[in-house]
Amino acid sequence: MAGLAPGDPQLVSMIVNHLKTQGLFDQFRRDCLADVDTKPAYLNLKQRVDNFVSNHLSNHTWSPHLNKNQLRNNIRQLVLQSGMLEQGVDRIVAQVVDPKVNHIFRPQVERVVREFLSPGSSSEEVPAPLPPAETKPDSNIPEQGL
Repeated sequence: MAGLAPGDPQLVSMIVNHLKTQGLFDQFRRDCLADVDTKPAYLNLKQRVDNFVSNHLSNHTWSPHLNKNQLRNNIRQLVLQSGMLEQGVDRIVAQVVDPKVNHIFRPQVERVVREFLSPGSSSEEVPAPLPPAETKPDSNIPEQGL
């Protein structure tokens, strides 16, 4: 690890794996999911999807021969193609995750990274803060269904 430069993909991977083993991502996910269903963006998206599905189903007549799996998959594809999920999820992230990033998540991540990089150092030392993180989605974190 000593020979790896900051930003080296191998070092980044090691740090991300360490954060995962410490349970930080799971904790962040739980913290965010606990708040999601109270936010206007979630409630709005839920209402929009419910209305979309209801309107689509109103055009179908139920019969014992109706292929429910095919209908369900068709609705899922239509919802995905509509773009409402992408836009809605972006708003949910803005309302749920963004407010927590700098004052809750970042200090915890910085602490765990410091401990990982300097396992024997005193935790009372406060190094200079890391530069602001870019807001790119982490492709290594699986998406959770709504």
